[in-house]
Parts: sequence; structure tokens; C-alpha cells
Amino acid sequence: MKHAVLGVGAVGGLLAVALSSIGEEVIAVVRAEKARTYPAQFTLDRPTGAITASVRVTANLVEEADVLWIATKTFQLQGALGSVSTGPKIVIPLLNGADHAAYLRQRFGHDRVIPATIGVEAEKVAPGRYLQKSQPVRLNLAASAEPLLGRIVTELTKLGFQCQFIANEQTLLWSKLCFLAPYALVTSASGMKNAEVAAHAQWKERLDEAIREACAVAKSNGAEVDPAKIYAFIAAAPPTMQSSMAKDVAAKRPTELDDIAAPILRGRERGIDISTTEELVAMVRAKIARECTATDPGPSQCPSTSREHNPHQC
Repeated sequence: MKHAVLGVGAVGGLLAVALSSIGEEVIAVVRAEKARTYPAQFTLDRPTGAITASVRVTANLVEEADVLWIATKTFQLQGALGSVSTGPKIVIPLLNGADHAAYLRQRFGHDRVIPATIGVEAEKVAPGRYLQKSQPVRLNLAASAEPLLGRIVTELTKLGFQCQFIANEQTLLWSKLCFLAPYALVTSASGMKNAEVAAHAQWKERLDEAIREACAVAKSNGAEVDPAKIYAFIAAAPPTMQSSMAKDVAAKRPTELDDIAAPILRGRERGIDISTTEELVAMVRAKIARECTATDPGPSQCPSTSREHNPHQC
């Protein structure tokens, strides 16, 4: 099969290498000014050993792909889609949040978009070079993907992926969001890593409350999420783990704050108490504003959380 990967940051690059290493044809879609900086072979350094595989790079997807995997940041999505000039057979977004599926279905059609989530701590070291810092890679896909991707998922499990097909799309999306949003908000607001949050009573309480709020909103959306599994995952995670949003805040890069928090903040409209989430969002916004003011970069360089202000792909 022919796979196009839009957005080859840490997650997209990892996926591109994995797919190519199991014999799939892979095209990486990157910005035109960056295309020449990518090698013909991508390398993924993993805890279990490195993988190197061939990946074709293009700035504009003009040929039909069987699968378009989208691994941009949420705020980059709209601009990144300008690099896709043809319609793939199916589209699999690996974005954070819960609102992107509806947006993509407006563009590509409802049945062609198959939601998915991916969980891994990884970094882009250089163009075409990636570092996987945690095991395993957790890839969950809507059940409608199984007829087309069942064989590929089987091969990915041989690389150490943990894969599941999930029937309820809301459960699929919210199972990740109920972990990601609270964890990203707490680590971004506090600047702490996993073990530091666990050892700090006030921040740990905020994290627990935010998880409970997210799960309540998830339930109101028809999702079945078990908070106990989220607490267990965080407890078992590496002590140095930190959210990518916290790293973006620290580096003064644009963040996914709006897209990650918005689905939970809408819980207020349903009468759900989301006061801790609101407090954390305000704290992160204030921190971003302070950092921006301290460095005085000017309005064109100040990190924004809005998709409209950050339309470019990785």
C-alpha cells in the first residue's frame, strides 16, 4: 500500500519509519523550503535498537495514496492540508483533541476519515532522524480501519506497537484526551515532570481533579473512559516524563492549548463542573504571556495557540 504522512515531526517521522520498515511505500509531505534537507532514508532510534528505512519526500502530494496519515500539530492542520492536492482513499488523523475529525470529514467526506490516536514519547532530532524515548507505541484506531489496515497493524505489533481497534469513536478520542489534557495542563502550568507532580500535594490534587472533570465531560459525550486506568498509566510512566505542550511552553513555541482544552471547557455548557480545568488553562495562558513579555519578541513572534495564526506544518 502507498502511505502519505503529513507532518513528519516526532510522531509522523516515527510512523513513517515504522511503516516503511515493514515493506510499505511511504511518502513524507513536508514544507517546500525543508524538502531538500531530508535524506532518502529516515532513522528511528528506539530503546530496542535503531531502524533505518527509505522514505520518499515531497512538498506537494499530487498522487493518490491509499492512506493519508496526518500527524501535524492541531493548529497546523488547516495550512498543512494545502500541500495535499489529491484525495486519498482514507484519512487517518493522529492529532490531539477531539474536534479535528469533524473538520476533516467536511473536507474529505465522512466515511473516508477514520479517527485514531497514538501515544509515545518521541523527539525529532534532525530532518529524517527521530528518537523514541518510551515503549511501547500505543496506536488505537476506529474499528472501521480494520478491513484495510488489519495486516499492517499485525506487522506493527512485531515492532513493539500496541494496537487496538475501538468500536466507539468517542471512547477512542476521549480515552487519550482525558489523560492528555489534564497532564499537559498541569505539567505546562507547573513546569514539573511526572515524579515532581506526584510528589507535590497541590499539583497532584489539581491533576486528579482535572482528570475527573475530563472523564465527566467524556461521559456526557458518549465515551466510556475509566479514570483508574489513567491514574495507573501516569503512576507507571517514567519519572522524567513531561507533556509535549509543557516543552513547547518552555521553548516559547506555539502550543495546542486551545485544541486540547476546548472539548473539556465546553462541559460548562452541559452543567459539568470544570473549574480546575478552567483554572489550569488560565495559568498556562498567563505563563505564556509572561514568557512572551519577558523576551519581548514582538507580535509576529509571540507564540499563539490559535490555528488561524499558526497555519504551517512541521
